[in-house]
Amino acid sequence: MEQGKIVKVAGPLVVAEGLIESRMYDLVRVGNEGLMGEIIEMRGDRASIQVYEETEGLGPGDPVDATGAPLSVELGPGMLESVYDGVQRPLDVLERMTGAFLTRGVTAPGLDREKRWEFVATVSAGDRVSGGDIIGTVQENVVIEHRIMVPPSKAGTIADITSGTYTVTDAVAHLKTDSGEIVPLTMMQVWPVRMARPHARRVSATEPLTTGTRVIDTFFPIVMGGVSCIPGPFGAGKTVTQHQIAKWSNAEVVIFIGCGERGNEMTDVLMEFPELVDPYSGEPLMKRTVLVANTSNMPVAAREASVYTGITMAEYFRDMGYNVVLQADSTSRWAEAMREISGRLEEMPGDEGFPAYLGTKLAAFYERAGKVECLGATAAGGDVRTGSISVVGSVSPPGGDLSEPVVQNTLRVVKVFWALQDQLAFQRHFPAIDWLTSYSLYLDKVTPFWNSHVSEEYRSRRDTCMAILQRENELAEIVRLVGLEALSAEEQILMETAKTIREDFLQQNAFREDDQFSSLKEQDLLLKTILLFHERAIEAHAKGAALKDIFSAPVRERITRAKYLGTENIAEYDSIASDIETQLVGGGADESARAVYAGGER
Repeated sequence: MEQGKIVKVAGPLVVAEGLIESRMYDLVRVGNEGLMGEIIEMRGDRASIQVYEETEGLGPGDPVDATGAPLSVELGPGMLESVYDGVQRPLDVLERMTGAFLTRGVTAPGLDREKRWEFVATVSAGDRVSGGDIIGTVQENVVIEHRIMVPPSKAGTIADITSGTYTVTDAVAHLKTDSGEIVPLTMMQVWPVRMARPHARRVSATEPLTTGTRVIDTFFPIVMGGVSCIPGPFGAGKTVTQHQIAKWSNAEVVIFIGCGERGNEMTDVLMEFPELVDPYSGEPLMKRTVLVANTSNMPVAAREASVYTGITMAEYFRDMGYNVVLQADSTSRWAEAMREISGRLEEMPGDEGFPAYLGTKLAAFYERAGKVECLGATAAGGDVRTGSISVVGSVSPPGGDLSEPVVQNTLRVVKVFWALQDQLAFQRHFPAIDWLTSYSLYLDKVTPFWNSHVSEEYRSRRDTCMAILQRENELAEIVRLVGLEALSAEEQILMETAKTIREDFLQQNAFREDDQFSSLKEQDLLLKTILLFHERAIEAHAKGAALKDIFSAPVRERITRAKYLGTENIAEYDSIASDIETQLVGGGADESARAVYAGGER
């Protein structure tokens, strides 16, 4: 391969000359230690290279070796339960090689070359296959079955295939192409991180990604294959919210990218995920998780690579037919890395010094999410298989300023906005998602699913509660100026109902076992109970009941504790409804309460 030499070093940016045959985004090895770098600009015979390791000690005249290939990741059995850096070097392997402090230039393959996997063939010699077809399976762990696929660009007839024990580089089959060439098929694919993996076609996503977090699932839902962002200042709960989504979402595979976050936060993830029990399998959560850790003390250029590494891994699992949730924490640190590299390239800056192509880069990243029909067919008979990638990106605007460029450019491409407010966090209201400024554009998409799987009244109850919260915000200024007594009786009841929605529905304890997760049916039952009290309170006052008697009714304590019941205690919800009828309206309450919860709406 050709070799150039360094003419300039500026932090993580190295300028080399003599790389005439190299192309944009090619991988190169810089200096005598062979530091990993990527070409990001070409001017004549000079190439600007962002180096993914510390450049201390490099100087003019040092060699730069071209590899002729773009930055790529290895995809195959062994990815799950792994912890990688931003360029897919396994950190546990590097630690065994160099100790806790990594040595520059050290590298290791993304997939273990020695470990053997039990491959079970699902096609036979003579079968016609094309890109994306599944030719066999590997039970990677007790949770996930790894489906071995034909690489996207290959097609032909299976010449031979044998079940057995193989490493990821062994040929498990041979493919005879239409031109007569015999191509070995291994369990590993190598794919450029900046190139999206192909699919048959995109399909409309209508099934919600349920997270167990009430404020998200009911008020601001996201679909499987959707994109959302969580902007918020330091301490508002972005990382905890993402941990909750990773643990409780109904996605089969979790990709967690720590992009430029503090080391202690990634340490929490590394320590907690192996201890967390997956609620769907009973196994450790790590068995369906891949972690990409690129902390703030790691080289800044690798932050960009970490985001692309993570999304490429997610696409690979999507192509198998899995639903994947990708957590990027945080895209602000990625944007800051782009700003630093752009400044060293002497590019014209945009808003607040960010590069002019910031919006394009963010859009290209989020565009790789979605629900798709995968290439190829299942081995069981040619059925179409679908997979999805849901992306949840956190944004860390300075001082919580939502008008800054990263937030605004992100909002142009995402459809769900969970706005975290530090004022709510200071009030100990968690999740600190502001219900007045957040939004979801997927509501109409998920409503048919809610109607068929939860209740036909679920959407209307959700909209009623949102209207109550918005009206409370309008009345709050009057209350601050002249007091609650200045409001009409119905408005005072509305204020009390809004308080109940905020404190008993929207607030949720991520560390309390009986409040960590709330199913959609449980959320519907909670809304029913709260709105039933609201309606009966208005009726009771119309019949002459005093407001203080309504607000001090003993049943209110039962409503407060209803969120801990779960869906197994339907009788308790019926009993609460009965108490509401008895204490607020009186007479004939039992039969009336049963009617409220009757008829398969549970």
